[in-house]
Amino acid sequence: MMPTKFSHPYQPLLLRILHGLTSLFAIAAIITAFWTYNTYDGRWGQVALPKFPEIEGIHGTFGLWTLLIFPFFVVYAFHRGQRRLIQSDSLKKITRFGQPIWWYTVHRSINTLSILALTFAVFSGKMMNEKWLPQGELNHIWYYAHLISWLILVIFIALHLLMSVKVGGIPLILSMINWQFRSQDSPTLWCKHITNWPSNFDHAIVKQWFLSLSTLKIIEIFVLISIVLAWVISIIKEII
Repeated sequence: MMPTKFSHPYQPLLLRILHGLTSLFAIAAIITAFWTYNTYDGRWGQVALPKFPEIEGIHGTFGLWTLLIFPFFVVYAFHRGQRRLIQSDSLKKITRFGQPIWWYTVHRSINTLSILALTFAVFSGKMMNEKWLPQGELNHIWYYAHLISWLILVIFIALHLLMSVKVGGIPLILSMINWQFRSQDSPTLWCKHITNWPSNFDHAIVKQWFLSLSTLKIIEIFVLISIVLAWVISIIKEII
């Protein structure tokens, strides 16, 4: 555990864990997604990778782990980490081109769009059938959607990294992989927070939250509903 004072940007420990796991599984899914495309498709170009039929299952596993950890990251990002996402005055600030606040606004917008891009990727992936590619069925709408989603995600991951370096430099990047933490971030306190959560739950606050919907809240609801639908639809497909 670190002393109270930090000479570099500090990120909450839970954010680092959720962001790190989501990023790790998503990047692994992207790499294996390309290898899957390279093995079974390759209509828009290929590289000299070995044909590895099992790679689709490996890609599916990484995609599944991404989908499992993603909802926790979403809830954290849209609540405890909402200052890192788009704000109510982002449209006004985006007009102040070249000023520091413009770069911060773009960074927050890219962060938000990256979450939407990953939502598109995991949802379209759950809509696919694992038998399509081995059987040579390459013209399904959801397969094309999944290919496009991963391309979009790669672009936004690159933009996310570039904007992080622009607004915070290398120290900001390193702060996301630094495992030192402040006393109030200690994992020993997490159990206490979880235990106290039901007693702090207020239905009036939840009702007020829905009554004062903002763009960020609408995006959060959309993302969470998409995740739930991805599971529900895929289960229904298995039953049918």
